[in-house]
Amino acid sequence: MKRLLIALFCILSLPVFANEPAATQAEATDKEAFSPGEMILHHIGDAHEWHFATLGDEEHGTHFTIPLPVIAYQPAKGLSVFSSSNLAEGKSYNGLKLEHEHLVAEDGSKVYDFSITKNVASLMLSGIILLLVFTAVARGYRKNHGGAPRGVQSFFEPIVVFIRDEVAKKSIGPKYERYMPYLLTIFFFIWFNNLLGLMPGAANLTGNIAVTMTLALLTLIITLASSNKNYWAHIFATPGVPKPLLPIMIPVELIGVVVKPFSLMIRLFANITAGHIVILSFISLIFIFKSIFISPVTLAFGLFINLLELLVAILQAYIFTLLTAMYIGGAVEEHHDADYQMGGGDGAEQAHAH
Repeated sequence: MKRLLIALFCILSLPVFANEPAATQAEATDKEAFSPGEMILHHIGDAHEWHFATLGDEEHGTHFTIPLPVIAYQPAKGLSVFSSSNLAEGKSYNGLKLEHEHLVAEDGSKVYDFSITKNVASLMLSGIILLLVFTAVARGYRKNHGGAPRGVQSFFEPIVVFIRDEVAKKSIGPKYERYMPYLLTIFFFIWFNNLLGLMPGAANLTGNIAVTMTLALLTLIITLASSNKNYWAHIFATPGVPKPLLPIMIPVELIGVVVKPFSLMIRLFANITAGHIVILSFISLIFIFKSIFISPVTLAFGLFINLLELLVAILQAYIFTLLTAMYIGGAVEEHHDADYQMGGGDGAEQAHAH
């Protein structure tokens, strides 16, 4: 992971430094230069419209935009609902305008933004896809009860069985069935949205820190709600630790409770966002150097990273689900096997984290 991040920053340094002379040339020729940083941030960030475009400048690129609903509440003016097309190109509407994709009031008053942004629309789309897919899977189970799986059911059944046998049973133990719906939900939600994010013009949903934070908070809430007395006894009376050291160990253990979901949040966010940035950085080199000779190299590397992201998509879903099951398993484990799972769990988590 560390090597990948180092390579990422090395790659990103190319468009950053190359952009400086490009900007200088643009000032001299009075033309707008291609900005790789602006393009990358636009593609991985959220927006009040769903924008599809080919790479390039505003003059030569092909653009297509789907306006999304803007829902804003101002204490002085009440609720406003209108299309985001009214705010396009820096325009203001009903005293509201967009500043770096943040909805603000022209008079500086407070605005509560409940808009359907690109990420929210993508979240709804992925939810509909998940419902359609697993409704079809459930229908297949009803029709082929006791028989061999067919169609969509035959594709997803091995994955569901793998999550049950290799993740839930081994990490949680006898109480695994209670948590299977949540584990399957987060696995397929992350996997589907990772794949959707690789499609042209798609939203970077699992690369949004708010989404990964919500998933991590759900894991924390379920872990704490499922915890037994042995879990808290390990925190406030750590076995084998002398009593004079407990004032030091208790804060460390409490910090560990928060650090675990924090690591889930950052790991998923960083890996998915890094993949998008690397692909876009490679493609940006074509427009930075403006040479046809560099195109085959950058496109080849970009295609390779894009194919690699297909593996990363399911791998990150698996790691998030596995670590979630391990955290829940540590909270519900009984006293007789607590020491065993403590020793094995930490090693397994570190192995999967790397």
